[in-house]
Amino acid sequence: MLGAVMDRPLTLPHFLERAGELFGGVPIVSRRPDRSLHRTTYADFYRRSRRLAKALQMLGLERGDRVGTLMWNHAVHLECYFGIPLAGGVVHTLNLRLDPRELAYVVNHAEDRFLIVDDVLLPLLAAIRDRVSPEKVFVATAGGEVPEGCLGYEELLEEQGGGDFDYPDLSEHDAVGMCYTSGTTGRPKGVVYSHRSLVLHSIVECLPDVLGLSQQDTVLPVVPMFHANAWGLPYAATLAGCRQVYPGPHLDAVSLLELMQDERVTFSAGVPTIWMGILEELKAHPDRWKLEPAMRMVVGGSAVPEQMIREFDRFDLNVLHAWGMTELSPLGTLCRLKQDHAGLDPDSRYALRAKQGLPAPLVEIRTVHEEGVAPRDGRTMGELQARGPWVASAYHRPEEETSSWTEDGWFRTGDVATIDQEGYLQITDRTKDLIKSGGEWISSVDLENALMAHPDVAEAAVIAVADPKWQERPLAVVVARPGSRPEADQLRSFLAERFSRWWLPDRFEFVQELPRTSTGKFKKSELREQFSDPRRSRTKS
Repeated sequence: MLGAVMDRPLTLPHFLERAGELFGGVPIVSRRPDRSLHRTTYADFYRRSRRLAKALQMLGLERGDRVGTLMWNHAVHLECYFGIPLAGGVVHTLNLRLDPRELAYVVNHAEDRFLIVDDVLLPLLAAIRDRVSPEKVFVATAGGEVPEGCLGYEELLEEQGGGDFDYPDLSEHDAVGMCYTSGTTGRPKGVVYSHRSLVLHSIVECLPDVLGLSQQDTVLPVVPMFHANAWGLPYAATLAGCRQVYPGPHLDAVSLLELMQDERVTFSAGVPTIWMGILEELKAHPDRWKLEPAMRMVVGGSAVPEQMIREFDRFDLNVLHAWGMTELSPLGTLCRLKQDHAGLDPDSRYALRAKQGLPAPLVEIRTVHEEGVAPRDGRTMGELQARGPWVASAYHRPEEETSSWTEDGWFRTGDVATIDQEGYLQITDRTKDLIKSGGEWISSVDLENALMAHPDVAEAAVIAVADPKWQERPLAVVVARPGSRPEADQLRSFLAERFSRWWLPDRFEFVQELPRTSTGKFKKSELREQFSDPRRSRTKS
């Protein structure tokens, strides 16, 4: 027996039509490169997104054609998020922080037919122009000239986007977007999202025990729109009718705090690096900033130190710890305390909040080790695997890589984690970053988070270095807080209060800054290369 309900496809047109019909007057604010603010509304966004879709169709865009966007976070990029897939195309967000050679590889691998580029990013386009061959390049300008060989985005909308627009017959399984992984373990790999996966992901993000987005919120995505759909926020915020605020290229702490304060932001999201800078500014000038009480701040991309959560609480700002991946669209888990945790002591509550949390509805997770599925005891580590309706089942050009999926259909994340009795996930490391010393595992993430709780430490990364006796030993690379000069013995004693003696790093290196990937994570491969030979050590400890 089958259910007797309508079979309506889960596709993006519903989001856009809902926004235009119900939330036309809601503002969308963007900071331009010259720091001025551009203000528009959902009504204008609705009209312009449809004009973009019509213009692309008039240019001959065919279903499944990729359109690359090389853009910062702003309202025009939001139009691309909707206009391109509504025309039947695939919006391919390009990581503007990639090396030009890697960026050119991604454009060619995806076979981008058109490119839409911010005028301030034209130098980056020039750096790859002789390596790529898109059919047309459209330049979004803030009033500047369009270079020869390119077309203006505004002219595209005016000249080609007029007249009536009818949505094509879209399937919920059609591709809607594409994002490439950061390439930390080889060449970047393309992840292709469907209408269905994106709609379900957006609905779940709006649930109260997930991100809890509602029409009452003002949302500021600091996470780049080129990185995993800005964690799905532009789509979920549009579905909910939230007021949206975009920072453009200005991601320094003062610029972000100005937007948060002036636009009365209630929800934001970004990687720990962003929040570390904001926390330092708040601590340096506590009377300067008046933010919305209990503003929610989703932190993902790498583990959040417990100390950061504690310090933001002092400013009445609520850190929500999340975990996800490009392959998960990207939401996998979010840390919310359960109802029966209200009676826990503060230290226990903070320890829970520092975990990556519970799987989002419809997402399943497990950890697997040599003997099979690991027990949920909060201690036994295993490779984290996931499955769900927005988890990738293959990469673009799947013949190039198949080892990331198990025979029974789970995605192998490459993270090492534990899951406790209540279902809370805690990432202990990446597979390639876990340290095996004397046959026992050491979590670099646990050591890093503990080091960053020291008052003299701004940042810390822990890597494995070869050891003739123990196979591998941990080495800590530390950035001191301004005006502080921590010593190795001091930091080792600090860690000794929290970890077994054999976990403690044998060496400490002190540097001015840590290398990072394009998405803000510590670039440990570079640190391993720099410090793998003790004779190259710059700081004895």
